[in-house]
Amino acid sequence: MECEFPLRRCKLTWRRWLLMLLVFTWGMPSFAASSIPAVVIDVPDDLRPLLKQYFKLPEELLKAESERGVFVRRAQREIPELLATEGYFSAQVRLGSVSKAGVLTLQVQPGMRTTVGALDIELRGALQQTAAARAEQIRNAWLLKVGQSFRSESWERAKKELLASVASEDYAAARMVSSAAEVDVERAVVRLRVVVDSGSRYLFGELKVRGLERYEPLLIERHTTFKPGQPYRRNLLLEFQTQLQKLPQFSSIIVNLDTANATGDDAQMARTAPVQVQVVEAKSRKISVGVGYSTNNGARNEINYQSYNFLNQAWTLSSAAVVEQNRQNIALALDTPPNPRGYRLLWRASDERTDIQELVTRRDKFGVTRTRNLFGIETGIGLNWQQERRLPTGGIRETDQALVMDWHWYRRMVDNPLAPTEGNLTEIRIGGASKSFASDQDFVRSYARHQSWFPLTDDDVLTLRAEVGYTASVSRLGIPQEYLFRVGGTQTVRGFAYQSIGFQEGGAVVGGRAMSTLSAEYTHWFGNWGAAAFVDAGAAADTAPTLLWYRGHGFGARWRSPVGPLALDAARGQGEPGARIHFAIAVAF
Repeated sequence: MECEFPLRRCKLTWRRWLLMLLVFTWGMPSFAASSIPAVVIDVPDDLRPLLKQYFKLPEELLKAESERGVFVRRAQREIPELLATEGYFSAQVRLGSVSKAGVLTLQVQPGMRTTVGALDIELRGALQQTAAARAEQIRNAWLLKVGQSFRSESWERAKKELLASVASEDYAAARMVSSAAEVDVERAVVRLRVVVDSGSRYLFGELKVRGLERYEPLLIERHTTFKPGQPYRRNLLLEFQTQLQKLPQFSSIIVNLDTANATGDDAQMARTAPVQVQVVEAKSRKISVGVGYSTNNGARNEINYQSYNFLNQAWTLSSAAVVEQNRQNIALALDTPPNPRGYRLLWRASDERTDIQELVTRRDKFGVTRTRNLFGIETGIGLNWQQERRLPTGGIRETDQALVMDWHWYRRMVDNPLAPTEGNLTEIRIGGASKSFASDQDFVRSYARHQSWFPLTDDDVLTLRAEVGYTASVSRLGIPQEYLFRVGGTQTVRGFAYQSIGFQEGGAVVGGRAMSTLSAEYTHWFGNWGAAAFVDAGAAADTAPTLLWYRGHGFGARWRSPVGPLALDAARGQGEPGARIHFAIAVAF
């Protein structure tokens, strides 16, 4: 009895396995049949992606002779048209064979690829008559040169670039008169002919602004990048529009050269055209509420109020109240529009409390900064006063004040401001205070940062960052924490807690007078998602000789959100017991 039941269970198990095997074997023919392609195209490998993308194949086998005939005729019409876009004008398509299962084989013979045999670029108008040297440069810059393979995409791009090159300087009304590509199928060569009329030469005229209700035209005029009578340059017009689009007073900006209302002597081929600016004013006041989270400061709640026409002077008044897990801040700022030389003033006042690494600080600040943005470089000089009370656990408690003169230089040249993949960023700051002018300590603080993005391929980016800082003083005591250095956490050394690397005072980590960090990150993008690997290193101490470097490394995920790339990193710091997660995201509503 004891052996019988196990045997019965064993026989039942084998019966089940046999039944499953029969069912699977019985279903194999239908499964295989469904995976058989209806049509196989015999074509060179370099042309296969083109047909796969644009030529639609039947989803089911074509069993009837009439269906096959309709499909073959469609293939003989559409495939040569597709191959012609790549320069194959003698392509032939024929039915190769039909298998017993009904699979059709199409044989595609693309023939010889057409190359550019001759090129004729005719430039008419003032360009040819008064600027022959530039006309020759434009001809030499033509993209689709003699001897190159002809492709429709390259042909259209070359024409577009030619016209844009003519219209970029002086000749704002340039137009394409005609273009033709004459193909000699037998010789597999094409003759290209393009005729462009540059029209008259244009100068910038007066500024005409439409759509203003609350603001004076001076707000627009202060941002002009050209002067009346100056030769037309498209890049200056685009730069002017870009600067206006950054103004919070407007929700829409359209800038163009009004060639229809130009004045001047056509015989001299130089006309003056007014610059039209059409604006739509934004609401003058805005209240916003936001929530967020970061591994540096924890949960975040904030409320903001902004007025873009304070005292009817187009001044921007901003106020904010921010509450985070280890930081609370109330701030007020007043930003004035730039004067005719491009200088603007920013007044700021704030009250802040922080509790980071057993160091509690309470600081009151007030200051004014004059800035100017010229050729993509921002420079500024400011005077800032602050009083700080610091309470380190087990350390020296003191109240410090400083009146600091600060200068900064900031340059950012990247391909995309929100999600850069190429370019660089450089920042330099120098500031100092003296006991003779409302300060508790003499010091000079210097700081420099540089970050570069290198595109290795279309989907791979290498990012390198370095920063260094030093505060020259006889002692760190009497200097507010803002002018000293701590590192650790996101944007400095991942794998360590936020600002956990610095000078150890009692049970707290306080700022030191020396700092340096390095970082290298490699990111591979899969569309809007990316995977990153990184190595960070950094140090902060009270003196440069005592700097002790800490290293962190890890992996992370990236997402190109509408507000910029968001990062989720897992990093392991040198000497740390485990990995640390670094994450930051904020949502405003």
